[in-house]
Amino acid sequence: MPASSVAIADAGTAELNGNSFSQPFTAQRRYLPVFDLQSMSELKVTVVPKGITSSSLDRSRDNFDYQIDIAVQKKVPTQIAAIDLLMRLVEEIGDYFRSNPLASYPVARCTNVENTPVYALDHLQELRQFTSVLTLTF
Repeated sequence: MPASSVAIADAGTAELNGNSFSQPFTAQRRYLPVFDLQSMSELKVTVVPKGITSSSLDRSRDNFDYQIDIAVQKKVPTQIAAIDLLMRLVEEIGDYFRSNPLASYPVARCTNVENTPVYALDHLQELRQFTSVLTLTF
């Protein structure tokens, strides 16, 4: 049985791959979402376990928050329309998890979606690559 953070990341990956979004992709769970720049002409969606926070509820119970990151990456021209489409996809993914439980891990419910900053300015300037990371808390 995998660690809970890994199981949640796997469940998130399955949700992404089992649903339709405005752009087609195949999400992958990884520990390091780094790719060769030549392969970035293809849309990459990567799910990474990020963190665990626990707090005591009482003497015998704890509360756990698990975070996963979902990276959306693609080499793009710096045209506004191309970037707008990717920004929309990131928003769709966040909206999906905010509204739907994980089918293969139903005890985990998304309680927070963070997308700060909404894209990596340095990646766009230096690599001509759109990179946006959603942090989901379950």
